[in-house]
Amino acid sequence: MRIGKYKLNLVEAGTMMLDGGAIFGVVPKYFWKKDFASDENNRIKLTARCLLATSENKKILIDTGIGSGWDENFRKIYQTGDDILQQSLNNLGITADEITDVFLTHLHFDHCGGAVVWNNGKLHPAFPNAKYHVQKKQFEWALNPCERDNASYYADRFIPVFNSGLLNFTEGGFQFDDEISVQVVNGHTFAMQMIKFSDSKNIVLFAADFLATSSHIPLPYIMAYDLQPLITLLEKKSILTKAVEEDWKIIFEHDCKTAVATLHLNDKGFGIKERFSGLSDD
Repeated sequence: MRIGKYKLNLVEAGTMMLDGGAIFGVVPKYFWKKDFASDENNRIKLTARCLLATSENKKILIDTGIGSGWDENFRKIYQTGDDILQQSLNNLGITADEITDVFLTHLHFDHCGGAVVWNNGKLHPAFPNAKYHVQKKQFEWALNPCERDNASYYADRFIPVFNSGLLNFTEGGFQFDDEISVQVVNGHTFAMQMIKFSDSKNIVLFAADFLATSSHIPLPYIMAYDLQPLITLLEKKSILTKAVEEDWKIIFEHDCKTAVATLHLNDKGFGIKERFSGLSDD
């Protein structure tokens, strides 16, 4: 799909398994099990889907998946599949050295784990020629999270980027380029940045964990991971209303079945208008 001067491609980075109850919060399993089968430990399979935007001068990657080099206990808990980010980029004719910018929506391990790679027994930036963009408030929180979300952060997955001088702190929403804007939400975690692409014909939102899957579109479907679920609720009412009005395409970072969808609003609330397996020009 093309938005202005940018060509957009979905990039698969791997899979993991997380507790279904944590993913769907107060929504009973009776409802979410219809779309997400769980294992004996109540874990459901999720994907790590990134986005590549390329123009003549820019090659921009949004989020980096789980990454590799995790210890045996981590892999056992989260059932992480192979880290395929680099291979997925190579399949699009892109090498790690060519990436000019990396937007990290936030610093939970499944979004920034692939920001670094192992080399000679140490973690180094996976995209050495890129500027990594992250919200300053999110970085500060990630350095000192609370007991409730401490397990979501692994400092060794982003500190090497900071130490290499590649980290660019962003503060609030802003216009990055003619077609690219950043919108900040605070329900899931403090200062998570969503990336929106728009031109005169189309609007595409990379929603990160604001809408982790297409099943999270109904207002009550809010992850138990969210630090401020009532803020998430307010943000959903506002943003989804605009998404319906302007017919946005929403990219779901963790949905194995539905990669992209447009939304509608009826007497039952917000729902799926049309599902897409990828991004293509209309």
